[in-house]
Amino acid sequence: MWAYIGTYTRQKSKGIYALQFNMKTGEVVSRRLAAETESPSFLAIHQNNRFLYAVNEVGSFKGASGGGVSAFSIDRQMGRLTALNDQWSGGGGPCHLVVDKTGKHVLVANYGGGSVSVLPIRSDGSLGKATAFVQHEGSSVNPRRQQGPHAHSINLDPDNRFAAVADLGMDKVMIYKFDAVAGSLTPAKPAFVKARPGGGPRHFAFHPNGRFAYTNLELFSSVTAFARGRGDGSLKEIQTISTLPEDHKGGNSTAEVQVHPSGRFLYCSNRGHNSIAVFSIDENSGSLNTIQRVSSGGEVPRNFGIDPTGRFLLAANQKTDNVAVFRIDGKTGRLQATGQSIETPTPVCVKFLGAGE
Repeated sequence: MWAYIGTYTRQKSKGIYALQFNMKTGEVVSRRLAAETESPSFLAIHQNNRFLYAVNEVGSFKGASGGGVSAFSIDRQMGRLTALNDQWSGGGGPCHLVVDKTGKHVLVANYGGGSVSVLPIRSDGSLGKATAFVQHEGSSVNPRRQQGPHAHSINLDPDNRFAAVADLGMDKVMIYKFDAVAGSLTPAKPAFVKARPGGGPRHFAFHPNGRFAYTNLELFSSVTAFARGRGDGSLKEIQTISTLPEDHKGGNSTAEVQVHPSGRFLYCSNRGHNSIAVFSIDENSGSLNTIQRVSSGGEVPRNFGIDPTGRFLLAANQKTDNVAVFRIDGKTGRLQATGQSIETPTPVCVKFLGAGE
């Protein structure tokens, strides 16, 4: 199996890297440069496993103000990527994107621009010009990080009907109705849920059953659990829980949050404590209980990927230029380091071929 690594190219990285991964042993067999492109910090893989999409997290892209989104075809035998085309993302610093469940659209969140957009996918996998664009307006209480909107992620619910956008700058999770035919976004009713002031919602994860959802508060080092209204996409907070041990001293911020494919566990990365926090999910209420906090195997774990079978987790340690491999206990959700770690320059995103978005 191939795992693709998104990076920042400000230092040693040249673009997107491909790791060849042995699903039986958990061994990283090889690493190669899959494609050269500017700061592909976040990736999304099409459901057909033929195409990959990457944000270009920059303020200016090919002479235009704002970032870009690049499309690639995938050589599934060799792991290489071939550039198809790129499009303007609609705003500065695009940092997150997903492919919708029909495979016909890419949805993009622009952190610097505080906006979201929808790009159509053509039959050959290339991208067309945006069919939707929404500019966020607002701020919150942190004068350094929340003077304006910062759309940090965009995710679609299991029914492909609603998009949730975690906006760190506004302390809100915005909720949009998504039309997969028109490629449009319109505010749902209610149009948002407020996060705790100063918390900074960053990434977001829907539970596979569609009844629950989760966001990590980057600035508060915590995870908020929500109950969902399936009919209107609404979110109601049921719990906020810390990702850190009580005795932790020093700074920390959370980065990634993901639900295990089984729906039984949730994982969140801590930058500063340099760990992955593991929680069990109550199947009836959606609430979380802390199971474990394990070293990420490096410093500043930005993102991680869980393989499609749910047996392995790969943690991208941005500061120490390495990707560390963990085995997941299917019964308890606990992580165990395999001792496998492969040098990869400035890794910030992990996506497995076969895992879809």
